[in-house]
Amino acid sequence: MEWMMGLPAGHVTAVPGLSRTAQLRALGNGVLPDQAAAALRRLLDRATTGTVGLGAAE
Repeated sequence: MEWMMGLPAGHVTAVPGLSRTAQLRALGNGVLPDQAAAALRRLLDRATTGTVGLGAAE
């Protein structure tokens, strides 16, 4: 399931002692790296340009 989130294979599923349910819960509660990067880009842009409000999605 990690591949669907852009994570390396085994990032969660190779953790010893973690049940399948716990693996799915950990992955389900995670933020996709691409989403986090987009959010940081938008925040940095707002901080440096002073832009406020909702803009078009990148």
